[in-house]
Amino acid sequence: MGRVKVGVLISGRGSNLEALMTACKADDYPAEIVLVISNVEGARGLGLAERNHILTRTIPHKDFSDRAAFDEALDVALNEADVEIVCLAGFMRLLGREFLDGWQDRVLNIHPSLLPAFPGLDTHRKVLDAGVKISGCTVHFVRPELDDGPIVVQAAVSVIANDTPETLAERVLEMEHKCYPLALRLLALGKIHIKGKMVTLKDGSPGAGFLNPGGLTEPN
Repeated sequence: MGRVKVGVLISGRGSNLEALMTACKADDYPAEIVLVISNVEGARGLGLAERNHILTRTIPHKDFSDRAAFDEALDVALNEADVEIVCLAGFMRLLGREFLDGWQDRVLNIHPSLLPAFPGLDTHRKVLDAGVKISGCTVHFVRPELDDGPIVVQAAVSVIANDTPETLAERVLEMEHKCYPLALRLLALGKIHIKGKMVTLKDGSPGAGFLNPGGLTEPN
């Protein structure tokens, strides 16, 4: 059976895109990135994709009269490339309900907190201002509501004394680069079952991945 075709939507540097591309280079990885789309011209991630011989498209959202028209252009480009799963990697646009209905349970996003805590922007500053002791990252299925949707993988990162948003972000990003390829692999292999907001594996075990003291753990 061939590998599942993935489209990645970006707006900037493409750090998580790079992690996904690295994972896809493994012979036993069940997915391949066939298209990278940016809504921002000249985004660094486009260059990363091109150097890895991946098709790229720039679809500036400002060229469209409304969200629905922009979403439709994305949908057309993704379908032309026979994309089966969409990954958002620093994509700074909300996707509309009609688009997400058409891609139901096939769109993943990664957020730099332990959702449902601290959704939205300026996450690490919010974490530090709240005085919490543990932060982390979350890979989840995308729903029309901001940073909502069933959670696939999470990893925890300790908040340490004298952390700044930048130092915390650096440690969280390391875990993002491990969690996102894991979540995509599980989805591409068809291991995930969704009921409401709960994700389980097809064998019935709860959750899909977590960070324990020994490292990132994936259920069998």
